[in-house]
Amino acid sequence: MVVKTSVLALILAAAAVAAEPSLAYRSVDPFIGTGEDGHTFPGATVPFGMVQLSPDTQIRHFKESYKWAAGYRYEDSTMLGFSHTHFSGAGHSDLGDFLVVPISGEVKLDPMEAGQPGSGYGSRFSHSSEVAHPGYYAVTLEDYGVRAELTATTRVGLHRYTFPAGRPAHLLLDLRSVIYNYSGKVLWSRVRVRENGAVTGMRETRGWAPGRQLCFAMRFSKNPVQTQLMDREPPVEYRGFKSPGTNPSDTASIEGRGLVGVFDFGELNAPLVVKLALSTVSEEGALANLEAEAPGFDFDAVQTAARTAWETALAAVDVKASENTLKNFYTGVYHALLAPSVAMDVDGSYRGPDNQVHRANGFTFVSTFSLWDTYRAEQPLMTLIQPDRRTNDVVRSLVDSQQKSPFGILPVWQFQGIETWCMIGYHAVPVIADAYMKGIRGYDADAALKAMVASATYGPYGHLADYMKLGYVPTDRDPEGASKTVEYAFDDWTIARMAKAMGRADIAAEFSKRAGHWRNSFDPAQGFLRPRLASGAFAEPFDPARAGANSGFTEGNAWQYSWYQPQDEAGLIQLLGGDEKLVAKLDAMFNAKVDPKEYADVEDISGMIGQYIHGNEPSHHLAYLYNYAGQPWRTQERLKQIVDSQYRPAPNGLVGNDDLGQMSAWLVFTSLGFYPVAPASNEYIIGRPFVENATIHLPDGKEFRITAEGLRDANPYVASVLLNGKPLARAYLRHEEILAGGELKFVMSDRPNKSWASTANERPFSISTEAR
Repeated sequence: MVVKTSVLALILAAAAVAAEPSLAYRSVDPFIGTGEDGHTFPGATVPFGMVQLSPDTQIRHFKESYKWAAGYRYEDSTMLGFSHTHFSGAGHSDLGDFLVVPISGEVKLDPMEAGQPGSGYGSRFSHSSEVAHPGYYAVTLEDYGVRAELTATTRVGLHRYTFPAGRPAHLLLDLRSVIYNYSGKVLWSRVRVRENGAVTGMRETRGWAPGRQLCFAMRFSKNPVQTQLMDREPPVEYRGFKSPGTNPSDTASIEGRGLVGVFDFGELNAPLVVKLALSTVSEEGALANLEAEAPGFDFDAVQTAARTAWETALAAVDVKASENTLKNFYTGVYHALLAPSVAMDVDGSYRGPDNQVHRANGFTFVSTFSLWDTYRAEQPLMTLIQPDRRTNDVVRSLVDSQQKSPFGILPVWQFQGIETWCMIGYHAVPVIADAYMKGIRGYDADAALKAMVASATYGPYGHLADYMKLGYVPTDRDPEGASKTVEYAFDDWTIARMAKAMGRADIAAEFSKRAGHWRNSFDPAQGFLRPRLASGAFAEPFDPARAGANSGFTEGNAWQYSWYQPQDEAGLIQLLGGDEKLVAKLDAMFNAKVDPKEYADVEDISGMIGQYIHGNEPSHHLAYLYNYAGQPWRTQERLKQIVDSQYRPAPNGLVGNDDLGQMSAWLVFTSLGFYPVAPASNEYIIGRPFVENATIHLPDGKEFRITAEGLRDANPYVASVLLNGKPLARAYLRHEEILAGGELKFVMSDRPNKSWASTANERPFSISTEAR
């Protein structure tokens, strides 16, 4: 009853909102990134919503699944229907649960072949009929003459379908439809019609995550006049009793691997509203979620509440900039606020990494952790714009997952509570350490540190046993060994930082030593990070441009990974032979002449500027490294080059996977004028702003303002920086300075200021020069 009251209060408050949405809300374009390799979706959701309700435009056979990782691609002209779960910008595909298709006229039970309207269910559509705003999506299905509208609460998707007059209205529910590995993904499923008219069900899938169970409950604003449940898969022959579902017309429930439900409504004289709730726990949990969050069928009230939720979240930062910059910026904030997403019922029940049901006490369990990507900027962004309940929920969910994990380690790439083991590192560690070092403490810090150490010392994972014994991961035992070595070393440094702050000198000493292991795979003679063998020798022959299978690197090569020691860039400068050597090597990377065909067989390589690859995360901090060599004006030049070439307010406006908000968070930070190169350092490296002014609204009512005097294309350089009216000579900003409120002022110029932040004591943190 408490939940119902709070939802109703939110709806009533939303109804009082002025008709004109906020500038931030109007600036978001959910179509940005839906083309090429952005892998975003345009559908309806709320911040961190469990339901992400969006159109699916193709059948995703296994070999095609990468392109349709989010279910929708802007270049398509047909769509199948609307499913309730999607990833935003992931480099891997899955989800697409519980596809709903509104149909007028003849019902076809199997999906159309791509580009062949009429060959099955699905319809043509035009982008001219599409509307997408945060929390709302609409389109006209031309072959059916149906206007479809979507909105959502946290756990419930609402559909409103306006059918053409004089034609029978139907809904098709296809439990076979999936994103990724279309054939054989569904292990088992169930649909049942309850006495009160609710339809519930579940399915278990073996896609990217093994044994993932998801349940649903749905209701209609008008009862169907006829319901058909059927199994389209060949029935399994059982000895001694009849196969299940052989006569579905005689039963109100059916189980099998290829279930389809058809609900006939006859001719309708008013729109049909459909609401569908999710639960990872049970059908009863889905019913409770449905009743708690969407007790009625008032589509407009729920849509208004969704808009209110988005306006509140987006209002964390007020920005003044050109129209295109506003679109890019606020769409970036929007994408960053989509994950990690809620993965528990309204009563706190959730399914953990042990595939058992648990109860969260005092926090919201969240999942969808793309940690190899998001620890770099997306999670640090949350510590500024969602620092309290949100970041604490993330940390508590990570630690809780470690405690429930059969292996006793933190999530690597988890969604809906289930681990996929995708990517490398133990990057939940810097997420936790960054929160702790910034004073966010709504969790058991001792349990968090214990979880971090457990993850960093679990020998069977990622050849950690070799790493702990040898000080590096040998590439004759692990084809990604060079990448793992440097990423483990950074994670280790963040453990040391947190342990030291907690007074755990023993742990701090151990992991401070491990933080220097990046040096063990770096070859000063060549000036590159190199694959190293278990014998101790570097692998031969060596080509720094070699990427892909057995190269020693993860989605990259030595050109991208040789700079990965965010905790000790000064140490890299020492190994290279001085500041000018670092600058020359950075320039060689950005200016290299590269044939993109060299990367044709390497996944996720896009957005190339020489050997710099903005479409993939290992390059994201590189433009800021000129600051470590005392040449911040070069960072300013490179940032303008990257922003101008890599972001546009268009469907193809993201050059690579948004990766659950990381690509977007990079732009948000960079637009404000600074970036967290080393999370847990509490420092943001100063670049240059791309907005005229911005105000970060802090939780305690304070404000931190950023202004850019003379900002225009002709003035790409920073002439001076002032913090609260006083000259700021250093190339970094401290987190506590932001939290204190005040103003960071940039004075822009058409020529570089080569004396600003150029001396050694004005450079960002590095282990090798640690003095603060």
